[in-house]
Amino acid sequence: MSRGRRSVRVHAHWVLLALVLVVVAVALTVTGLATQHTGAAGTDVATGTVVLPPGTGPVLVAGSADPARVTSAQVRPATVALTFDDGPDPQWTPRILQILRERGVHATFFVVGARAALQPALVRQILADGNEIGVHTFSHPDLATLGDAGVADQLELTQGVIAASTGITTHLLRPPYSSTTAAVTARDWPSLHEASSQGYAIVLSTQDTRDWASPGVARIVADGIPASGAGGIVLMHDGGGDRAETVAALPRLIDALRARGYTLGTVSETTGLSGAQEPARTGERITGAAVLAVVWTSENLARLLAVLLGVFLVLSLLRALLLVLFARRHVVSASRRPTPDGWPLPAVSVVVPAYNEQAGIAGTLRSLVATGYPGLEIIVVDDGSTDTTCDVVRALDLPQVTLLQQPNAGKAAALRHGVAHAQHDVLVLVDADTVFEADAIENLVRAMHDPAIGAVSGNTKVSNRGGLLGRWQHLEYVVGFNLDRRMFDVLDCITTVPGAIGAFRREALDAVGGVSSDTLAEDTDLTMAVTRAGWRVVYEQSAIAWTEAPSTLAQLWRQRYRWCYGTLQSMWKHRHAVVETGRAGHLGRRGLPYLLLFQVLMPMLGPVVDLMALYGLVFLDPVAVLVVAGLFLLVQVLLGAYALHLDHEPLRAVWALPLQQFVYRQLMYLVVIQSVVTALAGARLDWQPLQRRGTARVLTDP
Repeated sequence: MSRGRRSVRVHAHWVLLALVLVVVAVALTVTGLATQHTGAAGTDVATGTVVLPPGTGPVLVAGSADPARVTSAQVRPATVALTFDDGPDPQWTPRILQILRERGVHATFFVVGARAALQPALVRQILADGNEIGVHTFSHPDLATLGDAGVADQLELTQGVIAASTGITTHLLRPPYSSTTAAVTARDWPSLHEASSQGYAIVLSTQDTRDWASPGVARIVADGIPASGAGGIVLMHDGGGDRAETVAALPRLIDALRARGYTLGTVSETTGLSGAQEPARTGERITGAAVLAVVWTSENLARLLAVLLGVFLVLSLLRALLLVLFARRHVVSASRRPTPDGWPLPAVSVVVPAYNEQAGIAGTLRSLVATGYPGLEIIVVDDGSTDTTCDVVRALDLPQVTLLQQPNAGKAAALRHGVAHAQHDVLVLVDADTVFEADAIENLVRAMHDPAIGAVSGNTKVSNRGGLLGRWQHLEYVVGFNLDRRMFDVLDCITTVPGAIGAFRREALDAVGGVSSDTLAEDTDLTMAVTRAGWRVVYEQSAIAWTEAPSTLAQLWRQRYRWCYGTLQSMWKHRHAVVETGRAGHLGRRGLPYLLLFQVLMPMLGPVVDLMALYGLVFLDPVAVLVVAGLFLLVQVLLGAYALHLDHEPLRAVWALPLQQFVYRQLMYLVVIQSVVTALAGARLDWQPLQRRGTARVLTDP
């Protein structure tokens, strides 16, 4: 695949991703407002100057800009209006309705629009039982903190929900956190006046039931409702914090009030208001239907995302458990692997494809020669470099090294060229930015003593791990790649022999037609092809090579984008392994599903999962969310520590893992999304070589 072709860039998917995340965020916000109030149920205590004159009735029916001139309605003597706020609630509102039906009482329900949108049938049942509907805003905000436009929006949205659910609109409003007329201050009055100017009757209360213990009920009956027979409006809740107490005490309250001679009814019945409810206009019904659709969609989307979040967490924990179990099995099986003491080491040809590798190729070649492997042949294939790569190789003047040159044709073509010129039947394929440990080739080749083994994966480590980005990649190599390879080795389905260090039998390469240029991940493609041909592929931890990881986010993006895109190509190319038998079936039914699930689908869901976590912090119990997140992070830290232990790496690197989860992980999510969209769009991504600095070296004290 030529490097000279201009890369295809896809930009529209980022707009689509942003749109999806915005839609999900809006949906979660709507659901949060519909299921969790922005503030707790309750009433305010006056903290400023009271503006309504003494004797003002609890129903403000006309709004003058001057609160001293407001018109109000009083409750008729010996009558009490039972009112319920913050619903409807699917659990508690039906129980309250049942109590009211059994005792033949009508009441007024002030509904929260967002909750009513989730329970339109329950809103209709409230009216069908002869009760009255009032507005309690859409999302239960403190109206005093909103401007006139905000107040209007809260009322209009709620009216739309009521109109679409029942076919009527209401002129009754109870502001959230409201109390008695004696608690209305200068802070509260502007929002009340705005609502009143829109035709709403503001319904306050004369008594509330914040203390629902039996003495509290007695207090309301004996003290709250005057013995003289004056009427009152009692504030209760069918949603919010004291729902259970309401259901428990409501029958006693009704019986006690009737025993005192009070007549119970709705706000309109007890105050003489007329026209509190009227048929909704067509526009109001249409607006309400749209709101119902949005809320319903948001609620169901949130439920789906909650399920996906649960699946995500379960799969992540299951993966961690499986990685540990299979890693332990790999350690045991490796310790029992027979040592080929009498097996003669075969001659080896090392093929090093190189494109603009002047910075690091000298270190690579010196490390290969320094292994002292007997009869080692090293072939460097320069793939049309435009820098001094060839000059560096010639200047080394190493007798074991042969330099081949070809026009720029891509890494796979360079490997094929080198393999064709190699003299030996054991081929070690090496990236030109890799430095080998002294015993790496011997350990790699000794693992091939079994004639059924067609390829061996070495252990690649990051050498430039000093900065945070390098340390994150170091953890990814140790915790991600190497643990995965141990598991794949046990399951007989290794998916990738890394280009940095891997050995192949020539017979295995010939069986699959050599290194293919079909994908950008030629190492993954080749490994899968060798496995499908019936050869066993194993992982040898002791064959260690040190590579230079990308040192900037831009370089990292280019590398991982190529890897991910190439892996997708390889998975698609070898998808028929799913229905094959033997080792090919192991790859198709073990390796490929694992890659699809954990390296494609779960990263694709990652940004949405993070939004769900934020939703939990804002609308659910933040302590519970933080505990779950902490446990999940603890599992990742323990897994990382175990992986570092297996790789004989210092455990001090694990401190960077929490930050990796919150920063690096999101970057990898975006890489996967970019790759998947590019693949689905049918775009052909070209090779993207990295700029090397020649920092690869063996770390004796990592």
